[in-house]
Amino acid sequence: MDGGGRLDQPLTRSRSATGESAGTAISAPVHRRVPAARARFRLRLPTWLHIDPSAFLPAWAVAAHWHGRRCLTRIARLPPPRGVGIAASLLLVAAAAGYGVIKGQHLPAVLEWGKDARDAAANSVGFRIAEVSLSGEKEVSREEVLATAGVTGRSSLLFLDADTARARLMANPWIADAAVLKLYPDRLQITITERHAFALWQKDGHVSVIAADGTVLEPFVERRYIKLPLVVGKGAQQQAKEFLDVLERYPDIASRVRASIIVARRRWDVLLKNGIDIELPEANVATALARLVAIDREKKLLTRDITIVDLRLPDRVTVRLSDGAAQAREDALKDAKKKKKGGDA
Repeated sequence: MDGGGRLDQPLTRSRSATGESAGTAISAPVHRRVPAARARFRLRLPTWLHIDPSAFLPAWAVAAHWHGRRCLTRIARLPPPRGVGIAASLLLVAAAAGYGVIKGQHLPAVLEWGKDARDAAANSVGFRIAEVSLSGEKEVSREEVLATAGVTGRSSLLFLDADTARARLMANPWIADAAVLKLYPDRLQITITERHAFALWQKDGHVSVIAADGTVLEPFVERRYIKLPLVVGKGAQQQAKEFLDVLERYPDIASRVRASIIVARRRWDVLLKNGIDIELPEANVATALARLVAIDREKKLLTRDITIVDLRLPDRVTVRLSDGAAQAREDALKDAKKKKKGGDA
């Protein structure tokens, strides 16, 4: 202010200083808003970390406590990484979807969908299976082989696992061996070796078709297998080939056999079609059968009214008569005794 109590300068800005016209009022001061610093997320430490452990812990444990507390404190002061919220949300959604798939038993369908999508992508770039070469099938149809190997119209050669396909084929009891070869870009070659029906096996009243190695091929018997040799008993399927090979050397006996019955997994009984049961020894089966053939040719033993021929002892043959034959023999002996007594009188 000057000496007369007046303002030394007017309350208006000078035009020369501001480029504005004289007499323009001074604008109100502009307050610019400074952006606040990004809030930091801090982890609240558990209460037990604030307890002084020196009163009840050894020195090394106290040092470890304080060291751990310092590390946790530093971690708690760090700001969370960017995008952690989005990642947590996606993880939560994925976990909920996975739980729903498993709880609703939709996992096989989801896996199958993923497999189809993968194969479709491979097929679109030229890896579709255009030709399948199959050889060795007889008992198993072509359709069954392809279905067992997992080859469908949507399968791609790129993602077909040859080892898995072979293992699935080997699980079929009719298939003894298999080979799966991928010929890029679009050919598949499958070669199988089948087992052959060797005999019928009866166990616990159920009859199955078995191979020479004892593998059960079918749990039921078709009419074309009716004439196969029949073996009976637990473990008979595993020893059938060895015994039947010996029996085939003596066609006079083998042609009359109805069933071969294993006894305690150690020896065999042979049941003939006329009902005679031949008990064979545990060892030297071929020798016993040769002796039986010789006796039958000499005395027609197997056409007589008998029920059992016991060949288990090497030095003798024991024969059991049927009930009718035994009664007739007993009556004949009584008549012979009476006649003898009458003659003596």
